[in-house]
Amino acid sequence: MDRQDIAILFSGGRDSLALYAIAMAGTHPEIRRPRRIHLLHMLNGMARFPQFPHQRFEVAKDILIKQVPVPEECPESSYVELDMGRLFQGLWLDIYEELMPRFNGKNLVCVACKLGMHAKAIIYCVQNYVPVLLAGYASRQSYYPEQTPVFMEKMASLSSHFGISTAYPFYHDFSDEDITRHMLEDFGLPSTGGGERKCMFCQTLTTAKEEHIAAYLDEMIPKIEKYIDFCLNGKIRQAAKLFPPGNKCQIQK
Repeated sequence: MDRQDIAILFSGGRDSLALYAIAMAGTHPEIRRPRRIHLLHMLNGMARFPQFPHQRFEVAKDILIKQVPVPEECPESSYVELDMGRLFQGLWLDIYEELMPRFNGKNLVCVACKLGMHAKAIIYCVQNYVPVLLAGYASRQSYYPEQTPVFMEKMASLSSHFGISTAYPFYHDFSDEDITRHMLEDFGLPSTGGGERKCMFCQTLTTAKEEHIAAYLDEMIPKIEKYIDFCLNGKIRQAAKLFPPGNKCQIQK
């Protein structure tokens, strides 16, 4: 049976690291051992300690390769940084004063950031013939608006529109962080913090509920679909004009 490539949204944290380990092992019924694993690390322009996730990848890769019983079947791994800072600004930061009143004054900055990440991942997957995108979202973290069922469903639908299958295979299995730690320790991998960049927006307060998240995504996804389509077809000017800087938006009024 032909082995296919997969991509993983890789922050360097426990859940994405565990997802990488399981993909390398190829023993999970939902994740056959791939030909190549593309670890997609997103740059939003608001995170410090850029060396952390790459260092964690290098350490994990060395450990995991040695555990594949047949060396010829070991998947190749690549760590790819994708810059989505400008897109993140266009989705929220540039015009948040206008956006917040439309969504009951809720802080949706992390939803916008993760939407930008998924958009960039879809573009990468289409351009590099990667049919499957995996994210290590976990139900124990559903207090984050970007790890709620409504967000995941809409991202899966967005991906499907461009022929990419997005899945969250351990959303329920990783409901307890001790499960994730136990699994990482079984692989001989780091099981505590220190692998993620430190984002200035991380853990900011939001009382947004699923209806607010859904309303924001319903407004932004059509524009994101156009953006992805323009990028895939080399229409750079049209893609850029979809998200002009905030000060330009004010000038146009």
